[in-house]
Amino acid sequence: MPKPVALLTGATGYIGSHTCVELIAAGWQVIVLDNLSNSSPVVIDRIARISGVRPDFIQADVRDRSRLDRVFSTYAIDAVIHFAGLKSVGESVAAPLRYYDHNVTGTLCLLDAMREHDVRRIVFSSSATVYGMSGEMPLTEESRLAPSNPYGRSKLIVEEMIADIVAATQGWRAMLLRYFNPVGAHPSGTMGEDPAGTPNNLMPYIAQVAVGRRPRLSVYGGDYATPDGTGVRDYIHVMDLAAGHVAALGCIGRKGLPPLSRINLGTGRGHTVLDVVRAFEAASGRAIPFRIVARRPGDAASCYAGVTLAHQVLGWKAMRSLREMCADTWRWQAANPHGYSDRAA
Repeated sequence: MPKPVALLTGATGYIGSHTCVELIAAGWQVIVLDNLSNSSPVVIDRIARISGVRPDFIQADVRDRSRLDRVFSTYAIDAVIHFAGLKSVGESVAAPLRYYDHNVTGTLCLLDAMREHDVRRIVFSSSATVYGMSGEMPLTEESRLAPSNPYGRSKLIVEEMIADIVAATQGWRAMLLRYFNPVGAHPSGTMGEDPAGTPNNLMPYIAQVAVGRRPRLSVYGGDYATPDGTGVRDYIHVMDLAAGHVAALGCIGRKGLPPLSRINLGTGRGHTVLDVVRAFEAASGRAIPFRIVARRPGDAASCYAGVTLAHQVLGWKAMRSLREMCADTWRWQAANPHGYSDRAA
């Protein structure tokens, strides 16, 4: 029996690359499409090294409709996982039209190509930013949707686009996966998060401090109503997140499920910034200098997921601890102090 075929857009990025490895291990043939605007072609070498399989790679932009048509004509694609898009909250505030172009227009082109070529199964890489600044915790899939920045709004618009085509067209099936805070790396240390420029997220910033690339961490706010005054977030290991995508593809057409599901992927618990700093110091054996600075506008004191639906629908649960998240991140950063830059396979 031939392997099922999945097209992964944006799959040389952080989450996409780890999902690619897990899909190959689960018996899928993976086609990678990425424009490499924020990632490295070295990732394909790393995927091949870990999995023993080199996925077909197409360097292309999802906004290039003619190229998408060629891809769908070349491969008998069974399902799509859509990771491609821009993802910095701060950058989206400064350049909102760029975010709507990449994230919304890009998805429109992809969905139209899927419609044209009769591919009707999609898993979408969404985000907990669709919930905005809710004071209700944990955040469940029924929580109020009120994104507070263009990045979050672009994710919600795409969710609504997918919901509309599922409702309008017989046979479409979709899973909208709302991530909380992905961290960690492949346990081999050969793949991990490699942000361009200054990291926007906590864990890669801490890792760069530990490896000597940055002098100290700035902790934004030390007077929140949390156990130690610093912000609380739901951190999820990227390998658990990747396993969630495999589970989503495995059940997307299951009898009895609605044609569209919106599902949180998180651990269901939060850790403070200082929890993460201490855990990383323990994992790395390095001190992490930090200073408390003013709060950032728009930051919530606490944010963590309700994960009951993921258990019920996907049969999935995050398994890895904060200690493992830090240990795997440090293994990656120590072996690749400058990420994928100027490195061979």
